[in-house]
Amino acid sequence: MSALANVEVRGPADEEILTPDALDFVARLHRELNPRRVELLERRQQRQGDLDRGALPGFLPETKGIREGGWRVAPPPADLQDRRCEITGPVDRKMMINALNSGARVFMADYEDANSPTWANVVEGQRNVSDAVRRTISLETTEKRYSLNEDVATLLIRPRGWHLPERHVLVDGEPVSASLFDFGLHMWRNAREQCERGSGPYFYLPKLESHHEARLWADAFALSEEELGLPAGTIRCTVLIETILAAFEMEEILHELRDWGCALNAGRWDYIFSCIKKFRVRDWVLPDRIQVTMTVPFMRAYTELLVRSCHRRGAHAIGGMAAFIPSRKDPEVNEVALARVREDKERESGDGFDGTWVAHPDLVPVATEVFDAVLGERPNQVARLREDVVPDEAALLSIPETPGRVTEAGLRTNVSVGVRYLDAWLHGVGAAAIDNLMEDAATAEISRSQVWQWVRAGRFDADRVRDEIALVEAGDEAKQLFAELALADELVEFLTLPAYTHLE
Repeated sequence: MSALANVEVRGPADEEILTPDALDFVARLHRELNPRRVELLERRQQRQGDLDRGALPGFLPETKGIREGGWRVAPPPADLQDRRCEITGPVDRKMMINALNSGARVFMADYEDANSPTWANVVEGQRNVSDAVRRTISLETTEKRYSLNEDVATLLIRPRGWHLPERHVLVDGEPVSASLFDFGLHMWRNAREQCERGSGPYFYLPKLESHHEARLWADAFALSEEELGLPAGTIRCTVLIETILAAFEMEEILHELRDWGCALNAGRWDYIFSCIKKFRVRDWVLPDRIQVTMTVPFMRAYTELLVRSCHRRGAHAIGGMAAFIPSRKDPEVNEVALARVREDKERESGDGFDGTWVAHPDLVPVATEVFDAVLGERPNQVARLREDVVPDEAALLSIPETPGRVTEAGLRTNVSVGVRYLDAWLHGVGAAAIDNLMEDAATAEISRSQVWQWVRAGRFDADRVRDEIALVEAGDEAKQLFAELALADELVEFLTLPAYTHLE
C-alpha cells in the first residue's frame, strides 16, 4: 500500500525528483529507523550531561572483545581500492563537474557541511547527482560549456548527519530525518544504475558519536538492499571520525559496518569543534585555530590511532582536508600555501594514510604526487599495520597540552570567517571561498565555538566580540546570528540547527 497519504511535501514538489515511489521508500526508512535515531540523539544529550558533571570518555570495557578479535571489514570494490587523492564539494552542478574531472580518484558530493540546505539546493542536488551517475551532467554558461571527461572520479555521497531534520518533508506529521531523506532518495534513484555501470552506491557518514549510531546506518543499509533487491554488501561506506567520542570507538564503528567495507576519514575541523563542545565546562582553552595543527599532541594521537585501527581491520585510512584555494593574483601566497599543503600530505602519507582530501582541483596534482612517492604502483598501504601505535586514552585527551596562545588576531579571524560564512550560508552557499580558504560549516563551528570558549574563559568580553562583529562586511542577519551563537549562555550544539530556520 502507498504511504503517500501520510507524506507531506512542504516545498515546491518537483515530481521528476520526488516521485511517489521514491517518497514511499524514504517514508519506510523513516518509520523503521527514526525512533532509534531519536533515542540515539537523546543518548548524546545524556553523555554530554555526564561530561559536564566531570566524566571523561575512554575505551569501552563492554566492547573489549571486539577490539581484541581477529575480524576484518569486507574488501573494497575495484573502484575504491585506490583513494590516494579525494576531492570534496557541494552538490552544485558546476562544482560537481569540475570535481569529477579534477583527476582525483574519488569525489565526495556533499549534502552536509559544504551545502546550504535550502530546499532548492537539496532537490537540485539530487538531480545533479543523478545526472552525474548517468554521465549526462553538463552546464552551459555565457563563458563556456561544462561536461564530463571520459575518465572521472569515483562518486561518493555524504548525506546530512543524524541530528538534522528535513523540515520540507513530513512523514506521519513529523519532519523526516535529513540523513534518511538524502540517503533514501539517492538509493532509490541511483543505486541500480550505479551497479549496472560497474560501480555502486558509496557513502560518507558524518558526525557519528558512537558505534550505536553506526549500527543504525548498518540497519539502513541492510533494509535498503533488501527493499531494492540488491546483493548484501552492495553499499560501501566511509565514516568520518570527526568527534572526540567516536575516536574511542573507531574499531567498534568499523565492526558494525564491516559487511559494507568500511573506511575511516580524519575529519580534522569538526574534530577540533567536538573537543571544544564536549569539554565545554573544563578549562581546556585552545589557542588560535591556525595554531591547532595536526602535529599538536591530541591531534597526533587521534590520527595515528585512526591509521592503526583501520589497517589492522583491512580498512582504508583517509587523511584530512587541505582547504587552500590557489590565488590567481598572488604567486607568493600560493608558494607558501602549497608548501604547507605538501608538508601536511607528506606527514599523512608517511604516517600510513592511504589517501587524503583536497578542496580545490588545483591541489589534486600536489596531493597525488606526494602519495605517488610513497605508494608507487600500490593502490594503498593498508598492509602497513602501525603496530608501534599503542591506544592511549590520556594521549587522546591531551587537549590542555596544546601549545600556542589566544590572540587578538585569532579573535578577529574567527569573527570575520564565522560571520562571512554564515552570510554566505544564509544566501544558499555552503562552500565559501574566504581569504584563500574553502570554508564550510565545520570551520564556522570552530570559529563560533572558540569565541564562545574564549569569552567564557575571560579572554575577551562580549562587548569586544560585538565590536569585531560590527567591523565585518556582511548582512545584519548573519551578524546577529553569529552574536547569538558566540555569546549564548550555553554552547549551542550545532549552528546549523538554529540557522536552518532562516532558510527557505
